[in-house]
Parts: sequence; structure tokens; C-alpha cells
Amino acid sequence: MKIGKNAMTVLERRYLMKDEEGKNIETVEQLFWRVARAIAEADRHFDPAADTEALAGRFYEMMTNLEFLPNSPTLMNAGRELGQLSACFVLPVGDSMEEIFEAIKQAALIHKSGGGTGFSFSRLRPSGSTVRTTGGVASGPISFMRVFNMATEAVKQGGTRRGANMGILRIDHPDILNFIDCKKDNADITNFNISVGITEEFMHAVQHNNTFKLVDPKTKQPAGELDAREVFTKIVESAWRNGEPGIIFLDRLNRDNVVPSQGEIESTNPCGEQPLLPYESCNLGSINLVNMLKKTGKGYAIDYKKLEKTARDAVHFLDNVIDVNKYPLEEIDFTTKQTRKIGLGVMGWSDMLAYMGIPYNSEEAVELAGKVMKFITETGRAESIELAKTRGPFPLFNESIFAGGPPLRNATITTIAPTGTLSIIAGCSSGVEPVFAYVFIRNVMDGTEMIEVNPVLREVLEERGLYS
Repeated sequence: MKIGKNAMTVLERRYLMKDEEGKNIETVEQLFWRVARAIAEADRHFDPAADTEALAGRFYEMMTNLEFLPNSPTLMNAGRELGQLSACFVLPVGDSMEEIFEAIKQAALIHKSGGGTGFSFSRLRPSGSTVRTTGGVASGPISFMRVFNMATEAVKQGGTRRGANMGILRIDHPDILNFIDCKKDNADITNFNISVGITEEFMHAVQHNNTFKLVDPKTKQPAGELDAREVFTKIVESAWRNGEPGIIFLDRLNRDNVVPSQGEIESTNPCGEQPLLPYESCNLGSINLVNMLKKTGKGYAIDYKKLEKTARDAVHFLDNVIDVNKYPLEEIDFTTKQTRKIGLGVMGWSDMLAYMGIPYNSEEAVELAGKVMKFITETGRAESIELAKTRGPFPLFNESIFAGGPPLRNATITTIAPTGTLSIIAGCSSGVEPVFAYVFIRNVMDGTEMIEVNPVLREVLEERGLYS
């Protein structure tokens, strides 16, 4: 196996099965066999005579050669009692005490199983509005976000990582100014990424220096207006100051909503790459592009044949995950299987460019990005069509934007995840991000220090006899 020293540290600390005293009771090989066999088993749902051992062998090779890795919950939980394999969830938050605390309970169950949750708080009435049943005053979305935050703090995800949340508030919510500033203090609401849900109407107001209306989500009545440019400047300055909030274009997301009949997409998973409907979940996986290269007389080039095979096997793998997954809630089980969304992404993009001698910030790199992702998307979709022939399309196919075309097994195929820990295991640059340092010390998991040396730089230094 190509597993490096830092990858071993991460796997031993966080992924390998442990006994009650916290001692590892499986090897890295056993971990990958556990995952490969558990995921291959799904083929028996469609063909009782399927050769799942041969398929497990293919999955095992693909993972141990670091060509493809699934998201962390799959590596941690496949073939184990917990069996929750998805990373991304979105839960609805309704405007009543019962609905709010139901969402907190559901989020706690998801965090316990290793998943992350996204919420839109836009349906909650603004702070200061009257609560008819008690005659009291509503405390508003931000105070409830603090309750969600405390609940997350109390539940350490699957015993291995703390839960992560995405909190979204629409730009036209009356509490928007307080929301933009709610993480001004870095010690506040620490288990949330926050994003402002921006509309095209608001962006037009920014462009033309106009005001825009705030809307009370409870009464749907106008609740004042604000200067669009002032609000946009406040968002930008806050993001510049400490990275919060992000922005998310709600109208743009919903133009790509593959099943509009199921309602609007109002939130994403914690890192923002996977827009989902309420109660949907998605399992992700990433292809390591460094291991899709071949050496030619002129240097490195992409091996498209290998990339095609890997992308096809990865889609097969991710589709299988949906069927062997043990979901934390029945509602999530049902909703997820209606659309069968998967998110196949990439990692090692920056390292791949370095091997190919292409600058990260060049037009050539941008063009190549389009070509590579188009290839992965088309290959993934072709495999999804192939799977639908024997397994059937996703149940809402005829209500989807794809109706009338060839039946698809999965409503979405690709997404680009940050691949934080996965890229450490794969020993490559994360997601599609640039390399921010060629040598650095990574502080992980309660004070462990790991020296990271960029493999491309190392190879060049070794070739020139300069490495020490």
C-alpha cells in the first residue's frame, strides 16, 4: 500500500476500530477490506448471484492504491454496527418550539453518527416579535443558533470528531444585520459556518445602488428596508475580518434543483459544496488526480483511460453506499432514496498541475479544469445510466429535469469537497485548492504535530540531490 507516515497516524488515531480501552483492533489493510466488502454487498440486492468478492477486490485496490477514497463516515462506519455512511445532511427548522427542538434532536443523532448538518433559519420569526400563544417575545434565529451550537458541543461526532453545521439566513430576513455579525467574536457559535442566502433581487439592488425590502417570514409582510450596498459592504468587511459569513446564491442553486417539485433548496452541508433538500443526505468520494497521471517522454500527462475506469468504479461504489447505509432517521432514509444523490469529486488538483508543469493561476489550468471535470461528469453520468438499466432509475426521475432522457440512477453525480482528512490519507493537496506551503507543520487531533513535505517538491529535490 502507498500509505505514508502521516496517513498512518491519522488512520490509527481516528479510523481504525478500537476496543473498549481505546486500543486498535484492526490494521489499515483490514479497514479497507471491511469497507470494500460492506459496500460490495449491495450488489446482492439486485443480483443474488453477484460476485461480491471480486467487486470488493476492485474497491479495495482502488482505495489502497489511493486512486479514490470515500468520505470519512464511510471509512469509519462501513461494516460496523453504527453503519452510518453519509457526510452531508440538511434538516428543516420550522417556526415553533416543537419544530426547533426536534431539529436539534435530529442534528444530535446525525452528529453522533459522524455526519454534518445544514440548516436554514430563515423561517424563524425575527427577534422582538410577539409569540401569540404565550404573549411573550420571540428571541429570533441567532439565539436559537446558540442552542444548536451548545448541543453540537455536547455531542462529539461518533467519538472521533466534533459535529459541524452550516447556518443560513436569507438576506431579506429582518434579523440579517445581527446575523452578519453573529460570529464577530471567534469564540461565539464555534460549531457553525454561516452564510447569507442572497437573492438576485438583492444583487440587482446592490448593482443599482437601491434599497431592498425586509420581509417578516411569519406574516410575509414588509418589515422595513435597508440600503443594499451598505449591507453588502458589511458582509464583505466581516468576511475579510474573520472569514464569516460566506454567501450563497439561492436563486442560482434552485435553477439547478434537479427535482423542483420537491420544494426549494434552502441550505447546504457544512462546507457548502452540497446543496440539498430538507431531509436529504449525500455521500461523497474523491478521485486522487495525482494517481491519474502517466509518465510520457515529454513529462506527465493525464491517463484518461485510467480516469474513466476509476470514475465508473467510484460511481458504482457511491451508489452502493446508499443501499447499505444505516440512516439516522427514517425520513432521511426515504428522502435520500427518492433522488439517490451522490457527490464524486477530486483531490490533488494542485499537485497534479505541479507534476504537469502548469501554473495554478494560468488560463491553461482553468481550461484543463473544465476538461477534466467535464470528463468525470460525463463518465459518471454514463455509469449512472448503466446502473439504472439493471437497478432502475431514482424514484423521482419522471418528476426531474432529466425526464424524457435516458434513465439515471442518481439525480446528482459530482461535487467538489474540501477533502480535509482524505487528502492527508491520500498524501496529496486538498480538493481543488492551491498548495499554501511546500513544507509546514500540521497540528491535528489534540496536539499531534505532523511535518508535511509536498511530494512534488520532494521528488524534484531528490532528483537534483538536494533533499535532506
